[in-house]
Amino acid sequence: MNVKWFVSIILTIIFIGAGSTVFFHVKNTVPSQLTAASNLYLESEVEEKESVPQALKEIIFESQKLVVKIELPDGSFGSGFLYNNKGDVVTNAHVVANAKEVKVTTADSKELTGEVIGISIDTDIAVVRVSELEGVDSFKLAKNRKAELGDDVIALGSPLGLQNTVTTGIISGTAREFEIDSFKYEDLFQISAPIAPGNSGGPLIDAKTGEVVGINSATMERGIIGFSIPFVNVLPLIESWSESPMEILPRIGGNSSGNSGAEISTNKDIAEYLVNYFYESINYRDYVTAYSLLGSNWQSKTSYEDFRAGFLDFLTIEVDDVLTREKESMVEVISVITAQERSEKGVSYKKFKITFELGLENDQMKILSETRESME
Repeated sequence: MNVKWFVSIILTIIFIGAGSTVFFHVKNTVPSQLTAASNLYLESEVEEKESVPQALKEIIFESQKLVVKIELPDGSFGSGFLYNNKGDVVTNAHVVANAKEVKVTTADSKELTGEVIGISIDTDIAVVRVSELEGVDSFKLAKNRKAELGDDVIALGSPLGLQNTVTTGIISGTAREFEIDSFKYEDLFQISAPIAPGNSGGPLIDAKTGEVVGINSATMERGIIGFSIPFVNVLPLIESWSESPMEILPRIGGNSSGNSGAEISTNKDIAEYLVNYFYESINYRDYVTAYSLLGSNWQSKTSYEDFRAGFLDFLTIEVDDVLTREKESMVEVISVITAQERSEKGVSYKKFKITFELGLENDQMKILSETRESME
C-alpha cells in the first residue's frame, strides 16, 4: 500500500506540473497568436471593402450633378449629360432637332446657353457644347463594354419636366430594333426602369459602377417599357463632333424650322407619371420620395411617420389599370392596384381602386388627396 501511495503522489505531482506548464504556455503564447489572426482578418476585411462598388445612393448623388435639362424656345424639352471636360453634353437628336442654341439648366438650377455642335439625321444622337461647363468633371463612361441582360441600371433625367428624377430597374432585353420618324434605332437595350417624355437624352447608368452604359431615347406603353441606345455604339460619332464640330447642321424631318421631336407635356401626362412614380417609390421602400410628392395640405394632416407606417405591410404594389382625366383645375387619376400585403395570418393579395387628385402648388404638380376603396 505504501508503494502504491508513493506512486500516486509521484503521478499527481507530475500531472500538476504538466498542467501548470501547459497553462502558462497557453497564457503566454495564445494571446499573441490570436492578435496575429485578428490582424489577418482585418486585412482581409479591408481588401473586401475596397472591392465593393459604390453605394447606390452615392452613385445617384454624384450622377445627378452631371445631368441637365435641355429646353427650346417652343417649350419642348429633354435631358442630357456631361460626357467630357470640354463642356460637351450628350442628348438625343430629336430633343434639339433644327435648333442651333438651346437653354441648359444644371442640377443646381443655373441656366446656361448651349450650342449644338453635332447631330445625326438617322441615329438619334446629338452633342451640345456648353462653354461654361468646360473643365467640370464628367461622367465615368463604359467605353469598351456593353451592359448585359439582367444588369441593374439607373435612369436619370427630366421626365415631364421633373428635373433630377431617378428611376431604377434592369436591362430587360437586348438587340431591340424599330424606326421612329427618320431615326433608325438598332441594337437597343430594353429597360424596366420607368421613363417618360423628357427622359430622352438622359444617361442610363450601371448601378454597380456608376458608368454611363446608354442614352435613354424612347418609351412605350405609358413608360412601362423604355429603350436606351448603348453608349459604346455611338461613342465614335460623339467624339468626332467634339473634335471637329459641325459647321452646318442638317435639317431633321419635313419642317423647315422648329423642333420636330422633343417632348411637350400636359398636366394629364405629369399627373399620371407622378402617380406611377409614387407607386414605384413605395415598392422600393423609398418613403421619403413618395412623401415628397404629396401636397402641403395632405402633409400637414399626415406626418411622415404615419404615412410610412401606412405602407409597411405592403410588400409589392402592382398597377393593373390607370385612367386620367381633367377635373376643373385639377387632374384626377384613378388606378386599380393589386397589393401583396402581410398580416398575422400570412401574406394575401388585395385589390383596391384608388382615386388621386393632383394639382399645381408653386408651379409644381403635387398629389393633393387619395381615396381608397377595396374591390373585394
